[in-house]
Amino acid sequence: MSLKESFREEVKRRVDAALKGMQASPIYEMESPDSDIADLAIPCFGLAKQLRRSPMVIAEELASLIEADGPIQEVKALNGYLNFRMDQHALFDDTLKGIIRDGQDYGRGKRKGIKINVEHTSTNPTGPIHVGRARNPIIGDTLSRCLRMCGYDVETEYYVNDVGKQVVLLTWGVNNIDPSSVDKSDRDKDDHQLVFYYRVANKRMEEEPSVQAEIASMLQRFEDGDPEVIELVRETAEKMMAGLKATLRSIDVELDVYTWESKYIADGSAKDVVRRLKETPYCGMEDGAAYLELKDFGIHGKNTRFTFTRNDGTTLYTTRDLAYHLDKFGRCDRAIDVLGEDQKLGNQQLIIALEILGSEKKPEPMFYSFVSLPEGKMSTRRGTVVYLDDLIDEAVERAYEEIGKRRDDLSEEQMRGIARTIGVGAVRYNIVRVQPEKQLTFRWNEALNFDGNSAPFLQYSYARACSMLRKAGDFQPVQDSHLLEDDFEKRLLRSLSRFPEVVRESGEERKIHAMAAYGQELAASFNQFYAAVPVLSSKAERDSRLTLVLCTRTVLANVLHCLGIGAPEEM
Repeated sequence: MSLKESFREEVKRRVDAALKGMQASPIYEMESPDSDIADLAIPCFGLAKQLRRSPMVIAEELASLIEADGPIQEVKALNGYLNFRMDQHALFDDTLKGIIRDGQDYGRGKRKGIKINVEHTSTNPTGPIHVGRARNPIIGDTLSRCLRMCGYDVETEYYVNDVGKQVVLLTWGVNNIDPSSVDKSDRDKDDHQLVFYYRVANKRMEEEPSVQAEIASMLQRFEDGDPEVIELVRETAEKMMAGLKATLRSIDVELDVYTWESKYIADGSAKDVVRRLKETPYCGMEDGAAYLELKDFGIHGKNTRFTFTRNDGTTLYTTRDLAYHLDKFGRCDRAIDVLGEDQKLGNQQLIIALEILGSEKKPEPMFYSFVSLPEGKMSTRRGTVVYLDDLIDEAVERAYEEIGKRRDDLSEEQMRGIARTIGVGAVRYNIVRVQPEKQLTFRWNEALNFDGNSAPFLQYSYARACSMLRKAGDFQPVQDSHLLEDDFEKRLLRSLSRFPEVVRESGEERKIHAMAAYGQELAASFNQFYAAVPVLSSKAERDSRLTLVLCTRTVLANVLHCLGIGAPEEM
């Protein structure tokens, strides 16, 4: 256990005892504030209702009850917060030793023996991933990385919708529309080529009753297990998925499992869900369609009915989603679903239906708002859409132009490689830095800012640390901090010490934006440090300061890994 973890446990023990003396329940949160303020802070606002006092008064009273001794060097109330400081030299020494000892494992939690399934992306295989949904794979992948750092066994999963009307519509289009009548994409990827068939097929279905009837027949045959239709749909979906997987690889997202929705028709589990739901007292029928009445579960208005079969008896996506979650629960201890904000009602209904089925587990949703561009909204069906592939290409090209202005000593191959690392990093970071539930408008001037809250700033700081260590040559890392007395050195050390807590916050509390914010804080502290004090030219402090550079490089690499962003050694 690190010194900071011991400190955290001691703070909790003493605060719990103080609250017990105040006749209060020990229900509160611990925060890791800006390193200039405190090492640990407890906001007292949540205790105000329980104690019927203002947060400021509660913080002052708690501070008076807790002695500043042992690992706790200072206890101070400030603006409704109870702030704690530990012995700084002990903290700094422990931080240096921990980073030098653990390297890329610094901040990693102990193995918990708990398996978490994170389902993310799961976009329909009817067209390329568009910018509006770009948040899903990036949030899901970043969360998975942070959870692994916390010590969980994480499996990522993509649930492929190869059954619904949309993919059948696409399959009909691919097999019935004359290729010469379909527009061509400039991009040689199946997902970009096939989406034009989807648009033409959708238009014809809306205008031609015979086409609508053919597609309905295909859907019915699919659900009845017709091997010819199943093979056609799977072939089309796999072509589309090959393109989607290539897009995901381009932003360094790899999923562990791809589960096909049709599995739950083929193995009979969807029909079994229908049977079980029909046996419950909440099942009703209308015009042949089966539904669950959910008004007794807090659902009101027109959304109380959760329909799980069509009037012809075929299953719906909702039914197969239930079968999928029951299957998934058998493969994990916890299941997290990364979902767009438009799925809040559907997720609520799903959880209730699982409860009715007797499931003891339920999915943990992580909702996000969609990404927009300053140019306006997007529509997949009408073709007015910006694809993630296009966004990545533009980010890389803009990064290439920026590198060209700064470096004339690099080969074309080097420039292109660095540009891809910077461009992809810029997109990922700019999406993660904003809390998922908040609206996000993607702006280039923010994403590719080398001096502000952006991936290039973190990457530049990492590359600068690498450069300084190359120039320094061999040195002996120092594991005590007695020569690091400058305020900028202390600020950097405090920032380095916070990384394990940020890992916990980003993973355990699913606040992945905290990792991006921390990366910016650490990079800023490092830039201020090397601008304020000499490193390579210093004498007595040289090895100590180089140790700070080494530790910063290590932690920045860990931050960039958690964010799924490349760490270039030169920029």
